[in-house]
Amino acid sequence: MLDALDHKILDLLANDSSVTAARLGERVGLSPSAAHRRVKLLEERGLIRGYRARLSPQARGNPSIVFVSVTLKDQSQETLSRFEEAVRRNPDIAEAHLMSGESDYLLKVPVRADDDFERVHRDTLARLPGVQRLVSQFAIRTVVDAD
Repeated sequence: MLDALDHKILDLLANDSSVTAARLGERVGLSPSAAHRRVKLLEERGLIRGYRARLSPQARGNPSIVFVSVTLKDQSQETLSRFEEAVRRNPDIAEAHLMSGESDYLLKVPVRADDDFERVHRDTLARLPGVQRLVSQFAIRTVVDAD
């Protein structure tokens, strides 16, 4: 069970994962060592899954973002499992979401150049198991980035 302090710590870390234990403790009313212990417990419980750097688009080579709606041939557990395993292993796919509605999955695919998407489409997306239909949409610009 999370208490109010845990929620404060999680909120602070979500906004700045590089915050020191001293600063974190100061912000939530704990000593640095107590704040550090709380963070370690949250990590052990799986509530904090990791830390990472947020890179600018320039650092990533200014990729375009393509969202690909995927419709599978059927909804069997075998088809879903094979598709999901193939997606997990593929470095070209940044995110994959099982969806409700018209398509089965929504993929987020960053591509560095126009001809790179042709390669990704041909060599990756079209070869994913169980795919019946792919619909690709290029993002014009990112308005809000929660990442």
